[in-house]
Amino acid sequence: METERRVLVVEDEKTIAEAVAARLRAEGFTVEVAGDGPSAVEAARRTPPDAIVLDVMLPGFDGLEVCRRIQAERPVPILMLTARDDETDLLVGLAVGADDYMVKPFSMRELAARVHALLRRATKTKSEKPAPLRFGDLEINQAERRVTRAGVEAHLTPTEFDLLVHLAAHPRTVLPRERLLADVWGWADASGTRTVDSHIKGLRRKLGSDLIRTVHGVGYALEVEK
Repeated sequence: METERRVLVVEDEKTIAEAVAARLRAEGFTVEVAGDGPSAVEAARRTPPDAIVLDVMLPGFDGLEVCRRIQAERPVPILMLTARDDETDLLVGLAVGADDYMVKPFSMRELAARVHALLRRATKTKSEKPAPLRFGDLEINQAERRVTRAGVEAHLTPTEFDLLVHLAAHPRTVLPRERLLADVWGWADASGTRTVDSHIKGLRRKLGSDLIRTVHGVGYALEVEK
């Protein structure tokens, strides 16, 4: 049950950390708070969380390094918080293993909804063991969550993998950003279309720019022949 899940909140601004922790506890989560990079990594090792809310700017070492270290030991859904609405920072965060991001200031209601969505997706993924998908030189092993193209393995984040699988389930079909947000992220509104765009850029960087076609103003389609 989600009400038994543990969330690690990593934020050095005390007011924000307390507000986020209070909201998540009100949602039924058990919450631990860390205020810097080293203590965040130690907390994750001591009591492995089910999800992490992680600020980018931290003392000790930053949230990107926290994300790298934690994901290297045990994959966990991570929602990154940043005060800088800079696409480079966001792409780096996604590349090192974050599943989603929010730019400050943000709605506590939306943050809680995104944490619930991350955990629903993680639970669904663990319960499914579908067959591999093959499209030309692209192979998606859903059971092992591994992707290769032309025999070379691509190391995708959990959300990149889920997005690719969803596109692969509808080959050569243009899927609107709003539908991708609903189906992959579990969001009921269309306020996070840049999240989709950032993950698509990550997939293109790792698998080739020819893999996914953009239909401007609409969405994306997987272009590899079945």
